[in-house]
Amino acid sequence: MPPDHAAAAPPEPKRVTLATDLIPLGERALRSILDHVNAVGDEAETTYLEVKSDLDLGSKVGVAKVAKFLLGSANRRPHEAARHFHGYAVLVIGAQKGGAQGVSRGVEAHELEDRLRPYLGPQFPAFEFGRIGVDAEREVLFVIAQPPLEGQTIFPCHRSFQGEDRRDSLEDGAIYVRGTSNTRPARAGEVLALVERARGGGKPPINLDVDVVGLIGRVDRIDEVLERLYAFEEEEFTKREEPTRESFASTSTLLASNVLSGGRPRTPEERAELLQAWRNERPAHFAQGREHFIGVGLPGVGIRVVSRDRFVAKPHLILTFHGCEASDFLELEDADYEQLVEPVIRRREPFGVGIAHAALRIRPREYPVSWSNRDSDAEVVLTPESFRPNVPWTSDRDDYVILAKDPQAVSVSVTWVLTEDGNDAVTRGELQVPTAELIDAADLFKSAFIPET
Repeated sequence: MPPDHAAAAPPEPKRVTLATDLIPLGERALRSILDHVNAVGDEAETTYLEVKSDLDLGSKVGVAKVAKFLLGSANRRPHEAARHFHGYAVLVIGAQKGGAQGVSRGVEAHELEDRLRPYLGPQFPAFEFGRIGVDAEREVLFVIAQPPLEGQTIFPCHRSFQGEDRRDSLEDGAIYVRGTSNTRPARAGEVLALVERARGGGKPPINLDVDVVGLIGRVDRIDEVLERLYAFEEEEFTKREEPTRESFASTSTLLASNVLSGGRPRTPEERAELLQAWRNERPAHFAQGREHFIGVGLPGVGIRVVSRDRFVAKPHLILTFHGCEASDFLELEDADYEQLVEPVIRRREPFGVGIAHAALRIRPREYPVSWSNRDSDAEVVLTPESFRPNVPWTSDRDDYVILAKDPQAVSVSVTWVLTEDGNDAVTRGELQVPTAELIDAADLFKSAFIPET
């Protein structure tokens, strides 16, 4: 008996699409790309994505293949590249349709850079390097090329390589471009287009969003409170032959007299000389104590920067906080009364070595944040490696604090100036930043320097 209806056809395999409006940086984005490659294999290859199921990056042929991909990616036209991955291009190594078998672990980015440099030349843009583990022995690698830019030079190959497969060969002086699914020598029209890119009419303008993370501090009567503390220090020293542990300022005036004065009390003349020397140095000590007070008492401030739709190479961003002063940020446990008020006689260890009070924080030589005070303003300079398109860059909030010099100011003006490596254009901006609630210096001193009982 014939069936009432035809048997249902098997469902067509689900087509996997890749969202290319993402920036291919970070584990989530890389996993999305890997899932797409696992689903469609070599069909994933495009002008902005290349796939190698296996590649030995310790071999000459493996390095040559990566160099060829990077050269072709660098020689793309910016407006075309920007349609996908915000201009980035990705080489996936160790994946294919049906799964990711990975490659052996142990490839380091700096070692790969050293092997690639003879092919790419000294002026070639930096590239990113990512990895996703498969198991204890293997991982999938990602080589991520930077977006091409208007005004950027043509990047020729700098060394020849002859592979067994001629498709892997490289020629010194050749210009390679990305085709639909491969990297190949440039045709005449493509070379002319790259010449126009190099002429470029200059790089596109920078559109920068700059925000201050945190509030500008406001503290009333700082100098008045410090003057009183210094007066108290002098009074305590003057009215006692030798300081005692019971005095309020004992932490700053306690003296091991049996070590420092040969087991005898100081004469009135000696004490007068010590006091006069302390008075002479008081302006410098007062300034240092004020900075310590601000650094301990106020929360840190950071800077958040977003470059809209444009890669900024080696930026130099100067922010000026008008009518403000900057001080090193200090944790509350770093509060030290002897750093706040320099004692007439500083405590010493038995062998005459001064007790260290300041917390030392060692930063790398290339630390991208610095700060200083210039005339009546505070200045912060940011020098990160780059600002990536639409990716926020934020400085830490344990570097410095900012204090408004006018305690009544409800906001302060911040102006900024940006310059970029290889670009003569200067970008400027301004913003108003609110200040925190007004704090009395006496209350700040109690909370930071007087322990709760």
